[in-house]
Amino acid sequence: MPTPAEALALILDRLAPLPARRLPLEAVLGMAAAEPLTSTATVPPFTNSAMDGYAVRAADLAGASQEHPVRLRVLGDLAAGGVPLGAVGPGQALRIMTGAPMPEGADSVVPVEDTSRGEDWVEITAPLRTGIHIRLAGEDLREGQRLVPAGQALRPGDLGVLAAAGIPTVAVHPRARVAVLTTGDELVDVSEEPGPGRIRDANIHAVCAQVSACGATPVPFPRVPDDRATLMGVLRRALEADVVLTTGGISVGDYDFMKAMLEELGAERIFWKVAQKPGGPLGFWMLGGRAIFGIPGNPVAAMLMVEEYVRPALRKLMGFTKLHRPVAEARLEDGWTGRTDQRTTFLRVVARREADGFSARTTGPQGSAILSSMLSANALAVIPKGVACVEPGGTVRLHLTEEPEDH
Repeated sequence: MPTPAEALALILDRLAPLPARRLPLEAVLGMAAAEPLTSTATVPPFTNSAMDGYAVRAADLAGASQEHPVRLRVLGDLAAGGVPLGAVGPGQALRIMTGAPMPEGADSVVPVEDTSRGEDWVEITAPLRTGIHIRLAGEDLREGQRLVPAGQALRPGDLGVLAAAGIPTVAVHPRARVAVLTTGDELVDVSEEPGPGRIRDANIHAVCAQVSACGATPVPFPRVPDDRATLMGVLRRALEADVVLTTGGISVGDYDFMKAMLEELGAERIFWKVAQKPGGPLGFWMLGGRAIFGIPGNPVAAMLMVEEYVRPALRKLMGFTKLHRPVAEARLEDGWTGRTDQRTTFLRVVARREADGFSARTTGPQGSAILSSMLSANALAVIPKGVACVEPGGTVRLHLTEEPEDH
């Protein structure tokens, strides 16, 4: 069995970003840029006023005071979108609105609230620094300036900058479409009252939410009974997606058909089982360039496998350069006792950032079916193989599962 690190490497080594598509700005929020984006324009394209006020020559106001205000002749008004008809000369001013281009001769703007005005004059009672309250051409963006690197998620601010730079469409890697199958005769819908031997299907909701949370598009399929023919038909349809993710049906029971059917369809098994707990029976196959994950049916194990393996894989498919959650060292306040074996153990914990580093506490019982342990968890503590005990206050390594990827 591969270790968790080996299993993740085997997955990522076989995946490449989905082919890029050029989409309009309104469609690309959260998607990864497929190429470096540079400005095609100078912003602002002309020097303009940053205030409603008067465009003036600062030298005219050098001696202005409350006792000796300077009176300037007003040439007219200039609104945003207008064009100056002439220059501002000595002793003159032009009433100007925010965003309007600065007229020739003027080098500063006096805010309207700092003036007194008449029909064709304005008085100013304080000197003014040259260049105040104006926005210079190109002070925001320069033509050819690098804006967004390839592989970075496009944020609202990025889209605003791209629009200002005159870039209406962007080449991005599309959101991966992920077929999500839950299997098992024991499962019923969340709206149903389970009969004897039945349980509600939590996995379809938790797993689809995890897929959505990383920016991909879940395609949930109706629950599949433990019937080989039915499962084969559903599996063939699911293979139309970019990724197939199945829960349950991959262990060693009499009704666990998934492994055999995938290989019957020609899928290449990359590995089956990982040396970890919870969630050892993880399978990964490739078929026609598509990634297929078989994850355990126990709900905590299913969510953990999606977090640790499926999420980085989806991010790579969607072109992101940062694939992994932040890691940190922490004090495990309540400690932990397990058993010595050759598997890595993942604990659900509540982590807190403190002045001297992180501290963490387990969320309670750690069984792979105790889904309530996920309610307060915001990190996973990774216990290396061969470690059977962490003393209270001992050091553990955390995967910060509520933080955005940083490497």
